[in-house]
Amino acid sequence: MKILIPNIGSTSFKYRLLELSEIDTPGASVPRETVLAQGRVERIGQPGGESADYPAAIRKCLSEIAGPGKPLKSLGEIGAVGFKAVHAGPLNTPQIVDDRFLAAMEEFVFLAPAHNPPYIAAMKGFRQELPGVPLVAVMEPFPYRFMDEASTTYAVPYEWRTEHGIRRYGFHGASHRSASERTQAFLSRKDLRHVSCHLGGSSSVAAFRNSVAVDVSMGASPQSGLPQNNRVGDIDVFAVLHMMKKLGMGPDAMAKLLGSQSGLAGISGTSGDLRDLEEAAARGSARAQLALDVFAHSIRHYLGAFMLELGGLDVITFSGGIGENSAAIRAGVLKGTAAFGIELDEKANQSIRGEGAISASSSTVKVLVIPANEESIVARETVAVVKRQGLRD
Repeated sequence: MKILIPNIGSTSFKYRLLELSEIDTPGASVPRETVLAQGRVERIGQPGGESADYPAAIRKCLSEIAGPGKPLKSLGEIGAVGFKAVHAGPLNTPQIVDDRFLAAMEEFVFLAPAHNPPYIAAMKGFRQELPGVPLVAVMEPFPYRFMDEASTTYAVPYEWRTEHGIRRYGFHGASHRSASERTQAFLSRKDLRHVSCHLGGSSSVAAFRNSVAVDVSMGASPQSGLPQNNRVGDIDVFAVLHMMKKLGMGPDAMAKLLGSQSGLAGISGTSGDLRDLEEAAARGSARAQLALDVFAHSIRHYLGAFMLELGGLDVITFSGGIGENSAAIRAGVLKGTAAFGIELDEKANQSIRGEGAISASSSTVKVLVIPANEESIVARETVAVVKRQGLRD
């Protein structure tokens, strides 16, 4: 089955067209994924951009993959479109995109203002451009469905959870699950106590025991947990309420400040991009260095908490743009952890490109760099939903 995977941003999206098939081997069928096409559409709706809006961007994407001399002879070959959707509250399992699902995403826009609106627009656009093709939402909280109630419940009136869906959900599920699966294959074992660090413009940490997610740093919204590029991360809620009163700000204005003017950019006063921060810190910027230190401190906080929850560690992985490319952040996160059996190979940490181990041979805890492969997770879950619904062969 051919699956189109759009990865949606607020003004851009990347896409990948995958073909999933199974290879029969003695005693088992092995899934095989082939990348047929990939690309991106930038600056949607922006001055000088490639497309005026999401429908135009979607038409551009489809024109690039179907037609004479292109990967698909016609759009009819697309078996389904799979989305790495972020927040629909309690609707957090992979499912068909329908009116009920879109309404749930609308309800939770306030908790995911940078994610839900562009995904809703894209889903509606694809539904218009590809009538009859199943659209599947693979929800980011899906891998955390086995977390126990104590780890997902906030200390607020319990009715908030039961009546309004206020609980810890967790996000970046496709990336963390991909890291978990790839780590099992890399180490040829499943009985792992694993902490996965997805570090990028948006970052989180998740804990896995025997391939099952048991905790995650993000909570009810993607604004929580680690400080993000320009989103706040964890903060005392009463500090926010205090500043709302002090500055005379309403909830929408404060949400915009916390969701787009905070995080590493808020600390540094300039950029939230880690590359810019490292360059500024090297030039002597104290606030850029503080932003880097706060980021590493927050990751270490969750690493320590999850290590205790798991009863020790077998492996730590780094994924995402920062996790895969910043030797300095990896070293900063793991500084002084030799007492816990975590030792970096400094040469390997500096030279690693792509997948591989960066732990010293004496380290009892393996440290790996695992490139994120969210599209594979989304594609497989999309095929499973489509086949379960009997929508395609």
